[in-house]
Amino acid sequence: MTEIHSTPTLVERLSDPRPVLAVGTLAWVAATVVVLLAGERWNAALPVCYAGTALGLLGFGLFLVQRRAARRGSRGAQQGLT
Repeated sequence: MTEIHSTPTLVERLSDPRPVLAVGTLAWVAATVVVLLAGERWNAALPVCYAGTALGLLGFGLFLVQRRAARRGSRGAQQGLT
C-alpha cells in the first residue's frame, strides 16, 4: 500500500496577515510619536519612523488589493486571501 503524504494546513488564525500588518504599523506609529515627543535628541530617527509607517500602510494596502482581486477571481491574484 502506498502512503500519500499531505502537507498540513495552517490554522487560519496563524496564516492571517492582518494582525501582523496592523500591529507592525501601529508600532511604527507609536515609535514616531515617541520620537516626536523626545525632542531634538532623537531627530535622526524620525525619517526611519516615517518610512516604517509608510511601508506598513503600503503593505496593508497591497494586501487589501490582492484580497479584493482574489475575491473577484482575478487570474493574477494570490490564492487563499479570501
